Amino acid sequence: MTQSSTPVVYRPRRVRWVAGAAAAAVVILFTVLSFSLHGATGDGFGHFERGDQTAMIGLGVLIGLGILAFTRPRVSADAAGVRVRNVVGGYELPWSVVRAVRFDRNSPWATLELHDDETISVHALQAADREYAVEGVRTLRTLLQAASDAQT
Repeated sequence: MTQSSTPVVYRPRRVRWVAGAAAAAVVILFTVLSFSLHGATGDGFGHFERGDQTAMIGLGVLIGLGILAFTRPRVSADAAGVRVRNVVGGYELPWSVVRAVRFDRNSPWATLELHDDETISVHALQAADREYAVEGVRTLRTLLQAASDAQT
């Protein structure tokens, strides 16, 4: 790969399908359950009303959105550096602070090893995605090597 200013972008594949299906299933389940809320409550002291059904659907939508947060991870990189966005938080790093791009055998995702002995998880490159994740790690390693060669 040549040194380029065009960023490469990787997002997890399998988790996006699973999270999308799970979020849809939760919304459908809560919607179906909301229609079963009618009549008297179990203790006999109240009645379910239309607002209870609406709240149940709203709760399903909120839970579905929470599940979709797992589709947020992304890593983009170019000749200048790497930007990592995980489920919670993100990092923007120049290649000069990155020592290595690692993907250990039993690790669930890739990591960036920094020169100050810290590591940053890259949730966008997950072991579940197999060859796609390996391709992403190889691309990041190539960009890191090109940046290291340019500094020397």
